[in-house]
Amino acid sequence: MPLAGARTLCLEGMIVKTSIRRTLKTLAAVAASTGMIAMAATAASAHVKVDPDSTGANGYSHLTFNVPNESPTAKTSKLEVKLPTNTPFTSVSVKPVEGWTAQVITSDLPKPVTVSGTTVTKAPTSVIWTADSTHQIGQNEYQSFSLSVGKLPQAGTTVILPAAQTYTDGTVVNWDEKTVDGQPEPKHPAPAFTTTADGGDAAAAAASPAAASPVSQTSSDSNDGTSVWGVVLGAAGFVLGAAALGVVLAGRRTRSAK
Repeated sequence: MPLAGARTLCLEGMIVKTSIRRTLKTLAAVAASTGMIAMAATAASAHVKVDPDSTGANGYSHLTFNVPNESPTAKTSKLEVKLPTNTPFTSVSVKPVEGWTAQVITSDLPKPVTVSGTTVTKAPTSVIWTADSTHQIGQNEYQSFSLSVGKLPQAGTTVILPAAQTYTDGTVVNWDEKTVDGQPEPKHPAPAFTTTADGGDAAAAAASPAAASPVSQTSSDSNDGTSVWGVVLGAAGFVLGAAALGVVLAGRRTRSAK
């Protein structure tokens, strides 16, 4: 082989190697970025949240609280959810959770409230769930707790349900900070939802405790996490495919030069 031809092949080989090294560096950067995106998404979703199955005013609703364990060393052993006293629920029932005992606390209201034409002076003001030692929420775990409540207040009312999460090391995390529109989400936002227009008697009857079907235990945080990972993995797959195509094309150019 002529010397010039050998030099050309050597130079092309170096170009291919450089292209491969750059591709590997790009993939490493993408992997780091996707990991950071996933961590950020997980952190953003790791809150105690409430998911109402109905928000229609004057009706009943199932409220599902999804509680993740955020401690790297302790387990979640207790959850207390405070119920509104300015727009109290006159009906509160608890869905049993295996290994957890639930207690509905009824107290005197700060001041009498009129609900559906009736003056109410006492109402459920909190619900406390306590785990046995076997069913505490461990690392990378969550649990769902469900209530059936009613009647919901008038449309446009923001129902705030502060929660206190207790860990086995004695730490208590209070999810009680108010979220303000247009402002960054606080570190420990209180679970909340806003009521909507009255859905009618049929919708209210369908959501009432007597007619309600069991609440699904599927966590919205889990669904959110799945969606995030789908986007991340899809982006990573696109980059990997593009990189592989680049290496193949570089190899073809080298062979053609020969």
